[in-house]
Amino acid sequence: MQKVAVLRWGHRAFRDERLTTHLVLAARAFGASEFFLADVEDEKIKTTIERAVQQWGGPFAFKMGIPWREIVKDWKAKDGTVIHLTMYGENIQTSDVLQRIKTTRKDVLVIVGSQKVPSEFYKISDFNVAIGNQPHSECSSLAVFLDRFFEGKGLEKEFKNWRIKLTPDPHGKHVIKRDV
Repeated sequence: MQKVAVLRWGHRAFRDERLTTHLVLAARAFGASEFFLADVEDEKIKTTIERAVQQWGGPFAFKMGIPWREIVKDWKAKDGTVIHLTMYGENIQTSDVLQRIKTTRKDVLVIVGSQKVPSEFYKISDFNVAIGNQPHSECSSLAVFLDRFFEGKGLEKEFKNWRIKLTPDPHGKHVIKRDV
């Protein structure tokens, strides 16, 4: 199975803190195995994510402060493919872009921006993918992309070394806690 990592570009401290945290949590929950917070370091987000992985299980890698060009260059050097989520790209619903990505059988790096991205992103990416061609949240774009990429199976992922786990319950909460 192809490995998927996410690169967040353009995180602005204080303004994007909550949304970037939600992006990382969505990436983990929907099947990505790694997340890069490019170019900046935000210890608050790092602490939140480390705590979530410690409580809810892993594996899941979180890296920050690495320049985005370096991340992309290294990914491509390891024969990975780069996907840029943008509303200007090929529509995931009306094109065969997802199938073409899967047939590469290469590990995937998904770039998600927070503000106007450098035009270079469109050129360095192997695929520019739109989750619809209307403005909406980068978090929703990432969740839809991952869900479609993993065909819903990302939500079935069993995490290891969890301390907290939920059991589906149609009439309330069922929380399992354990010491690891």
